[in-house]
Amino acid sequence: MDLFDQHLAQVTAVEAPLAARMRPLTLDEFVGQDHILGQGRLLRRAISLDQLSSLIFYGPPGTGKTTLARVIANTTRAHFIAINAVLSGVKEIRAAIETAQEQRKFHNRRTILFVDEVHRFNKSQQDALLPWVENGTVILIGATTENPYFEVNKALVSRSRIFQLKPLQGEDLYRIVEQTLNDSQRGYGKLKVQIDDDALAHLVNVANGDARSLLNALELAVETTSATSNDVIHITLAVAEESIQQRAVLYDKEGDAHFDTISAFIKSLRGSDPDAALYWLAKMVYAGEDPRFIFRRMLILASEDVGLADPNAVVVVNACAEAFDRVGMPEGRYHLAQATLYLATAPKSNSIMGFFDALAAVESERSADIPNHLKDANRDKKGFGHGAGYLYPHAYRDHWVAQQYLPASLQGQVFYQPSMQGLEEKINAQVASRREAQLAALVEGMGVAPLEILTYSSIDRTSELWLQRTLSQVGTQLAVIRDHIFTLAQLQRHHLVLDLNAGSGLLTWEAIRRVGEGGVYACVNNQNDALALIEQAAALPELMRPVILNAQITELPAVLASQTPGVIFDYIIGRNVLFAQTDKASAAQILAKLLPSSGKILLAESIPRHTQRLYRLIEPEKLDKKLYQRLVTAEEAIYSNQSDPMLNWDAFDLQQAFEDAGLAVEVLVEQNTTPIHITPGFIERLFRANANRPSYGERLAQNLTSLEIHSLNELFMRSLLNQTVSWMSSTAFVKAAYKI
Repeated sequence: MDLFDQHLAQVTAVEAPLAARMRPLTLDEFVGQDHILGQGRLLRRAISLDQLSSLIFYGPPGTGKTTLARVIANTTRAHFIAINAVLSGVKEIRAAIETAQEQRKFHNRRTILFVDEVHRFNKSQQDALLPWVENGTVILIGATTENPYFEVNKALVSRSRIFQLKPLQGEDLYRIVEQTLNDSQRGYGKLKVQIDDDALAHLVNVANGDARSLLNALELAVETTSATSNDVIHITLAVAEESIQQRAVLYDKEGDAHFDTISAFIKSLRGSDPDAALYWLAKMVYAGEDPRFIFRRMLILASEDVGLADPNAVVVVNACAEAFDRVGMPEGRYHLAQATLYLATAPKSNSIMGFFDALAAVESERSADIPNHLKDANRDKKGFGHGAGYLYPHAYRDHWVAQQYLPASLQGQVFYQPSMQGLEEKINAQVASRREAQLAALVEGMGVAPLEILTYSSIDRTSELWLQRTLSQVGTQLAVIRDHIFTLAQLQRHHLVLDLNAGSGLLTWEAIRRVGEGGVYACVNNQNDALALIEQAAALPELMRPVILNAQITELPAVLASQTPGVIFDYIIGRNVLFAQTDKASAAQILAKLLPSSGKILLAESIPRHTQRLYRLIEPEKLDKKLYQRLVTAEEAIYSNQSDPMLNWDAFDLQQAFEDAGLAVEVLVEQNTTPIHITPGFIERLFRANANRPSYGERLAQNLTSLEIHSLNELFMRSLLNQTVSWMSSTAFVKAAYKI
């Protein structure tokens, strides 16, 4: 260095900005970052002992990254080289490496290479450093405002210790001002500077943890304020406000601050905190974030986190975005704020995430075939039967029919799980109600009780089952029965309900929804049904789960006395509770004894006597006239068998049984028509011998010959196979209570 270089260095040191002149020279002068530089901390020990390895300092501007590197330069015995990645390239890196090699070769000195703004180096430039860091030619100290795990090569990061510097605290900034005002060599110790408390507080507050911003503002205030007659430079609040008019907000549209701030904003919206959401929105707007980016994220959230809980959310946000495009800034801030507040206060639901569950199912079920009834009937109906059996929903009550739309391999799969928020609470009840009706149809055998009499046998639950239960309108019929019972019940939220024959859960889950402050007891007839209900109830909060009882009607009084002593039910409900009871009068007596004076019994009982006759599904001309008449006689004889407890009663018998028990009774009989799909398995079970109960064919055998039954079996296969027929049935609704 010649005389001119020395003179330039002296002039630069004197005329440098205050922030540069006041850089600490030693660790003792360094202010802040106690979490990494406090006594006993690793970095402080390494600097003091001059045993540094490669380091990367990461933090916002003005927190001391470059200053810390200068402290290390003043402390270490190693040769120190500093370059700036903004001004340097591979040429400067090579020159630094050559110097480092010379220091190592001729002087046996290590070299510390400080690279300021190291993230500004591109990949090839960072790669040029890697081998020399690897072999120890240089110890790298990098400084960056960006997350090094994203912006610095992984190889360099893995060979360096990462230290994160944080924005300085208020007390740190006060100490820096104090040092500056007392330092006679580099600061304003030779001047009489008087700063009012509120002025200093303003400077510290607006500097927002940035020491450089604070010192720049202090320098401007001191240098532009004239001294009084006694040489005092008085910094008032007005002067401070002019010196630093805008807070230094940490925000880089391509860096961590950008992603972290939008993340905080989105999480505040998702968490329904309008105050926090407005704060993070204001920070982004203040820092100059693109409003269209903010609207884009809000549009995503309107579907992802609000969804059907408030379908208007996406409409409002989209309208605000379009209004912003017409209005622009600064008035467009109103639309940003309106969209933000709408989303922050809207009910939340992420049920739309069910789409990704469906996507995962598609990935794992690549070969799942489209159900035949859902295929396009316009092209291949004649050749392949595509579209056959499809039920048009608008032709049914409430424009809905319990029809299967999923592939058979995904039977019962649930993707959409509505929340209990906003509009979706109503959707939740509707979806759950329909699913429960289909599940009840699945659990209850053929779903229509009279069919159980005719086809009492094991059922193939992997193929035909889904056709018979959900392709048909069985679920719809069960839903109608359930709705009728609860319309008659008029339950109050505090009521206690006993659901009998509750294996399907058809009435249990609806009762739980209606008596949130009361309770539901579900009685089943076997352990399997009890375990199934327990498993389904596990998804409910513990206090809302039904109490499961496993008992026959004859055992019920003793079970209730031992397991639920003192419990008095407001309503006893059930479906087909008495259907298979041998002595219905005795069963009615038992239920009456369980009923308090103000309680009610509500039952829905299928009446087999009034069910569909199979002979009515056959065209008479397709059968010999005499044989058809013999079929009619034989089938009618099935339903007039007085020795069969499942067939020897009707609605009048139910009414008489409860009246004999001392109750006032109302009975309403409703006829139902349910589409039933006739499968090969169904016809097979009609005529298959069965050890438990006689089948349809065995019952016919009491009046027909085996040859005639064989002919009927073949006729049914020809005429009914794969047809969807209208099945007639009757349900008796029984309402019983003690006379007032």
